[in-house]
Amino acid sequence: MRGVVVHAPKDLRIEEVPQQSLGPTDVRVRIAAGGICGSDLHYFNHGGTGAIRIREPMVLGHEVSGTVAEIGSGVTRVAVGARVAVNPSRACGRCVRCQQGLHNHCFDMRFIGSAMRFPHIQGGFRENLVVHETQAVPVADQVGMGEAAMAEPLAVCLHAVERAGPLSGRRVLVTGCGPIGALVIMAARLAGAATVVATDVQDFALAAAVMAGADEAFNTAMAPDALDRFVAQAGPFDVLFEASGNALALRAAILHLHPRGIVVQLGLGGDIPLPINILVTREIDLRGTFRFDTEFDLAVALMNTGRINVRPLLSATLPFEDAEAAFGLAGDRSRAVKVQLSFV
Repeated sequence: MRGVVVHAPKDLRIEEVPQQSLGPTDVRVRIAAGGICGSDLHYFNHGGTGAIRIREPMVLGHEVSGTVAEIGSGVTRVAVGARVAVNPSRACGRCVRCQQGLHNHCFDMRFIGSAMRFPHIQGGFRENLVVHETQAVPVADQVGMGEAAMAEPLAVCLHAVERAGPLSGRRVLVTGCGPIGALVIMAARLAGAATVVATDVQDFALAAAVMAGADEAFNTAMAPDALDRFVAQAGPFDVLFEASGNALALRAAILHLHPRGIVVQLGLGGDIPLPINILVTREIDLRGTFRFDTEFDLAVALMNTGRINVRPLLSATLPFEDAEAAFGLAGDRSRAVKVQLSFV
């Protein structure tokens, strides 16, 4: 079968990849759609993310959906023909962290499309993929395959909202309105946030934030003091979801938090300076958030029941054979929020 394989920075190839064998509790999913994530872009542009480097050719992709084409002899959860979203995480269930309920911090995590382990865990941008039956989560007939492939980033955002604690009636600020920022807005609204304000430096992203449910959206490149004016009129924020990974965005946003406000950091930006005096004197909580756990099944359930509609965030879908063009579009935040590959 064919897959989308990264060999080195800017070296993306459509090439033959081996078929995977099917174990008794595995399912083979014929992939229909795959979303290009920020980490995929880092692998393509830089050969890795953070300290993680590609050390062998790797099939990219972890936001995928498709149809069950084959099942192992012991599979009971899904049947051939089921339309599913693929959970890219498989925790071991045995290590100390798993026993503590911290499955997203598993010592022996197998996450598809990741170079964290060696040999790498090959990804889902291929014509079919074998996963454990627990990773194939059925989607409703009315949910498109492109929407189903959004379950993974939505799960990331649902976990971030859980890390923030109760949001009912609270004032929320979201900085960075790419796919994660926009989905955080949806998740915060679902959790009962009274006000959601978004900032970015691209008008295209800000338009997506408004579609996602933001009350106000400010371009801080064009109006750097926009939040100053807004906060002077409406008051400070209770919770900040920082999704840009930009040090300047984080520092500026913290200034607009209420004492004992909460910062949930989603964006990855390497080592960045923090306004420690403000964190201390205002008793600000700074909380990390990493991947997800049970939120994947919740994400699918929310889409299945129509409580969250991710369709407006799907900017473009290109055939996987045009992966290089799709990656170029996905990296252009002035034209796209979420770009996906089609495998059908």
